[in-house]
Amino acid sequence: MLRFPLFPRAFFPRALLVSAALLFASHGFAQTQDEDYQAKLQELQKAIGELKSELNQVKSTRDQLQNDLQTSEVDIGALVNKIDRLKGELASQKKQLAQLNLKQAELQVARHEQQKHIAQHINAAYRLGKQSHIKLLLNQEEPDSLARMAKYYEYFLDARADKIDTYLDTIAELDAIKPEIESRTRTLEDSQRQLQQRHQQLSSKQHERQQTLARLSQSIQRKDQQLQQMAQNKQRLEKLLAEVSAAIANLQLPGDGQPFQKRRGKMAMPAQGKLLKTFGSTKLAGKLKWEGVLIGAKAGTDVKAIHHGRVVFADYLRGQGLLVIVDHGDGYMSLYAHNQALLTETGDWINSGETIARVGNTGGQQQVGLYFEVRHNGKPTNPAHWCRS
Repeated sequence: MLRFPLFPRAFFPRALLVSAALLFASHGFAQTQDEDYQAKLQELQKAIGELKSELNQVKSTRDQLQNDLQTSEVDIGALVNKIDRLKGELASQKKQLAQLNLKQAELQVARHEQQKHIAQHINAAYRLGKQSHIKLLLNQEEPDSLARMAKYYEYFLDARADKIDTYLDTIAELDAIKPEIESRTRTLEDSQRQLQQRHQQLSSKQHERQQTLARLSQSIQRKDQQLQQMAQNKQRLEKLLAEVSAAIANLQLPGDGQPFQKRRGKMAMPAQGKLLKTFGSTKLAGKLKWEGVLIGAKAGTDVKAIHHGRVVFADYLRGQGLLVIVDHGDGYMSLYAHNQALLTETGDWINSGETIARVGNTGGQQQVGLYFEVRHNGKPTNPAHWCRS
């Protein structure tokens, strides 16, 4: 995954791919292009700031509740990512501790065996000790036997010294590994406490979200208010897409890989689950239609990109929650909304099948699921025509 940290989180600048071409240009030309890029980037950042300010302007109590909900859901997404990282660290620490305990057990077995061997040497030395070294040598009648006996005695002393040295080394290793095990155990316990705290924080945030959502639901109970809010959500998304499309109008994706339109009907759905809502079906008594599909899946399920491309938006958008928009070139885009957590950032290049988010219900949704759209030149198209069910 490639990243371009200079770009804003909300959008992808007009001159992104130009930067790749500049690598092969002359220094003077590159400098001119870079100045032009910086000017365009500043213009785009200004437009983004104005747009986000407009979209997030607090006009009423309901808007304030929406902002509270946004903060709560973004915090939940961040906590989910922290919990995932802690789980990974915890698993690694448990594995290291298990290896240390295994090593300790092996050393204890070795120490026991070495103790037996040393005991045998001590018994043998005791038996030999009843006869002095000189007596043993004088008792040999033949010169060859005398030399051989002296050599045997020397071997015995060397072997006994080696056994003792090995035993002492084992004791030293055991002494060294014990504090390391204790340290690892303390680290593991600390990580477990941190994980428990994060889970408690997550539960608190989820409870806070439910309370905010309940208050928000009370403020929009009437159907006309719901319709108005959905229309506003649609307008926000349309405006965002228009801004994104304008920003990337002159950009082209790298030539490698199969074009999006060539994979029509061959791509996989971004998440595993049942289709709860289909493209074109009505909502709110036929006053609005679904412009994408809603896929029912468990919270935390992986959301995968349907095709390679570039992330042009990875942020919170009111009504859509945590949203990812991927540009696939030739005017094609895919949208993934209501995510629990985002695993990509604006400016990332992603591959087909790469996990970019996790299923959730952000954006004030009661039901967990992934809302998914495919658009061409800004217009919604039926995802079923592009992806296999």
